Amino acid sequence: MENVELASLVRQPFELLREIERRSAAAQSGTTGGGLPTEWTGVGFRIGEEQFVADREQVREVLMLPESMSRVPGAKRWLLGIANLRGQLLPLIDVKLMLGSGRTSLRRTTRVISVNHREVPAGLVVDEVLGFRRFNEQEYGDKVGETVVRCDRFLSGAYERNEESWPIFNLFDLVESNLFLQAAAE
Repeated sequence: MENVELASLVRQPFELLREIERRSAAAQSGTTGGGLPTEWTGVGFRIGEEQFVADREQVREVLMLPESMSRVPGAKRWLLGIANLRGQLLPLIDVKLMLGSGRTSLRRTTRVISVNHREVPAGLVVDEVLGFRRFNEQEYGDKVGETVVRCDRFLSGAYERNEESWPIFNLFDLVESNLFLQAAAE
């Protein structure tokens, strides 16, 4: 039953359900009806001069840097403070500084990536968010070069396109790491 129009199965409810199930299974397995690979979508961003991409499921939203935030006494310098964003308190983290690569310059392009993690709320301050990036399966490779911002342990492969590399930054690995969870200054 290749490329069957669902409307043609209206009078055959069992066949209609079977076709819907087949399409759902194909979508879940990552192929379309024609067996073509689906695309992977992530959110592109920049830390320093390097570009990365994070799985869109790990990003709740992208925000402007808030005008005010409350400092946290006794916290490491990379914990910029706590901000009230739409009634939710969100710790703001300078990712570049946390990784030991210097402070992020706060500019017009600076953004906060709100991580979509159930247990660890976090707003990651990055130099710029570059929007959605879509890649095909063939563009993926599991090798990642060394990074200037020293985030190699949070990378899980990369997408290569037009001589550009888009390392996949796992935001969940970052917010679950001991580096992140130990924010108290020594």
